[in-house]
Amino acid sequence: MYSDEVMKLSKSMSEELRALRRDFHQFPELSFKEFETARKIAIYMKELGYEVKENVGKTGVVALLKGAKENPTVALRADMDALPVKEMTGLSYASKNDGVMHACGHDIHVTCALGAAKILASHKDELQGSVKFIFQPAEEINAGAKAMIDDGVLENPNVSMIFGLHNNPEIPVGKVGLKEGPLMAAVDSTFITVIGQGGHAAYPHRVIDPIVCASSIVMNLQTIVSRNVDPQKAAVISFGSINGGIANNVIPDEVKLTGTVRTFDEGLRDSIEGWMKRTVENTASSLGCKVEFNYRRDLPPVVNHPEATKIALWAAQKVFGEDGIILPTPSMGGEDFALYQKKVPGCYFWLGVGNPDIDAVHPWHSPYFKADEEAFPLGAALLALSALIACNKFIQAT
Repeated sequence: MYSDEVMKLSKSMSEELRALRRDFHQFPELSFKEFETARKIAIYMKELGYEVKENVGKTGVVALLKGAKENPTVALRADMDALPVKEMTGLSYASKNDGVMHACGHDIHVTCALGAAKILASHKDELQGSVKFIFQPAEEINAGAKAMIDDGVLENPNVSMIFGLHNNPEIPVGKVGLKEGPLMAAVDSTFITVIGQGGHAAYPHRVIDPIVCASSIVMNLQTIVSRNVDPQKAAVISFGSINGGIANNVIPDEVKLTGTVRTFDEGLRDSIEGWMKRTVENTASSLGCKVEFNYRRDLPPVVNHPEATKIALWAAQKVFGEDGIILPTPSMGGEDFALYQKKVPGCYFWLGVGNPDIDAVHPWHSPYFKADEEAFPLGAALLALSALIACNKFIQAT
């Protein structure tokens, strides 16, 4: 079985993968500015013999490996962008781009994908189909997947199935989080403008106070989850910004709020939008204010397809063993990998990179984020083996 060869090759690449990741980590780039990252990826993939397209979805890279047969085509996706975070890890390979850091570990995802690419290139003759690597920009601003899909990344040749991973410092190194069904939440944004009538703060009876109204709206919206949502379903309504007024003794004319909504269930997602609109408008009306309410659907939930998950589980058993696979608790965080899954069957999994012995315990987006580098060969092997199994399974089914 080629799984033994995949594992042997991935382990032999440990030092190479470590060096690749450290290089990417030192030179992080923000969303849609991943020029040097993309250039390095393109060079590496061309040297492996892949057909490479650059500037897909602005700064993305697509690389195609054709096996014994052109179809089916299985895709492997890795995001590339970093965050506007000043690194505080003190690592010898810490970011050299001040104020920018791979605090979410996308450098790890790129490294694992490059490792998988090298493994698959060495198994080209056993590949009963094609593998398309999608190196995606701008995941952090929920824009990269859409840009690449709009540029036809799932076409020519058409992708039959897609796999992706995200590091997870809450999962110990040597383990992987993998499950069928919902894994990460839908992401929606809310924008509310409360319009009152400003004036002197010493005479509140002569004005229509949008600050009091905005405060009431925030509090009343919290009852939606506690009193409208089925307790057995998950939902979050949070506000991240409230802006209104510039002086302590002046009541302003308006207040602006922005927030986020997270759900897994599409029906519940539809209902929450209506409940929020009703609550916002009725609260404003009761306090004499006018209101503008906008609800924007940014991303669907990440939902792992049964067949794709089955394939990933087979691969994970070979790479991590039965004891290395854990059933993860779904996250209320979002991921634009979900947009690929709306088009083709896909599976997304969490690669364990946590290790308290080296302080690899800090969450995504922390300036202290670290990862155990022993995870990289495992991630590369899991991606490669998932693609191999998927291609061969499609051929056997036709």
